[in-house]
Amino acid sequence: MTACGDDGGEGGSDVETLDVWIMEGTNPDAEPFFRDVERAFTEQTGAELNVDFIQWAEAHDRITTAMAGGELPDVAEIGTTWAAEFGAAGALTDLTSNIEADGLSDDLVPALKEAATVEGATYGMPWYAGTRSLMYRADVFAEHDLQPPTTWEELREVALELKDLEPDMIPFPVMGGGEYAVDAFIWGAGGQLAEQNGDGEWTATINQPEAVEGIEFYTSLATEDDLSVAAANTWLETDQLESFQNGEAAMVINGNWTVATLLEDDPTWEERLGVVPIPGQTEGYSPSFVGGSLLGEFSSDQPDLAWEFIKLMTTGEFATQWAEQSGYFPGQQSQLEAVQAENDPLVAPFATQMGEAGASVPVTEHYGVIQGEQVVPQMLQAILSGDKSVQDAADDAAAAMDETFGSS
Repeated sequence: MTACGDDGGEGGSDVETLDVWIMEGTNPDAEPFFRDVERAFTEQTGAELNVDFIQWAEAHDRITTAMAGGELPDVAEIGTTWAAEFGAAGALTDLTSNIEADGLSDDLVPALKEAATVEGATYGMPWYAGTRSLMYRADVFAEHDLQPPTTWEELREVALELKDLEPDMIPFPVMGGGEYAVDAFIWGAGGQLAEQNGDGEWTATINQPEAVEGIEFYTSLATEDDLSVAAANTWLETDQLESFQNGEAAMVINGNWTVATLLEDDPTWEERLGVVPIPGQTEGYSPSFVGGSLLGEFSSDQPDLAWEFIKLMTTGEFATQWAEQSGYFPGQQSQLEAVQAENDPLVAPFATQMGEAGASVPVTEHYGVIQGEQVVPQMLQAILSGDKSVQDAADDAAAAMDETFGSS
């Protein structure tokens, strides 16, 4: 673990120091970036900044251990799906009043704001995020005079055409090892994974008609139309990206952050890659999960300093710089719209997806447990393997979810 900053400088113990934890690996230039942040923060507040970089893989457990031992930092980067858990545990400060006082509430990307908000309390300020859209082989489409799909039926039709025109390619791998692709079709059909009642209790709705309709369409591309391959039944997003990168897959649903990976591997991808938002069922776009990071205050004894740092990082020039350097999108709607306006064909469609059709998984600490138990991937794999019907698999997934929602 590396640190940026010092232990108090010339002012010694008289100088206030803000302790911050940031996840390592998102931004390849994080240390130079934070040296600039530190200078700006000190000029603005007179206080110093002590930044520790922590690996994502150990961050959740590190924060949980620090909560138990009373050794939390003042501010930490947290995943969007962690806000409900740490907020419910009483570790995070509600930032609603700060956000509203600075006029920022209406300029937050809706899906990120939703992910940070639990029962009216905002447990983190949106910092950056990414989303998934439909990536396709623009060169192959151009060769056969094909157009990227704008509806579900067009997605099926163009995939069927590709099956005939490019018999050595996988038209559309139906990934069974992750949930975010099928989530888009559940939401696109008007369904939900789960819903919260007036008493704050969550109930699974993944087996309700609208959700089942979305699951049925997604899986039928493999089970009925033979547009996928059996190996994809257990693929993760990394496997799916590899199939696309290797020239095997013609269309995939994957994240905006993967574009840089493709271009670094081979700059000719700039001419071969196309991106569009995930098509809606009959029009518009199907919502896609928006995941990323929030900056949360862990009940700091320096709340004003903590907020000044959070605001410095999530608005203005530093938010823009971080997004540009990391390949993600900023958490402010106005900045996201500025990215859209640049109209980069490999960036703008993802920005449109995030700003106009972004979504969040259920905002409750229980959903993290459900994801850890692989409930949705197990449902998909049961359908794709032919072991269960769509309805039976969805019913089983709902029962598993409700068992977790009902636990204390």
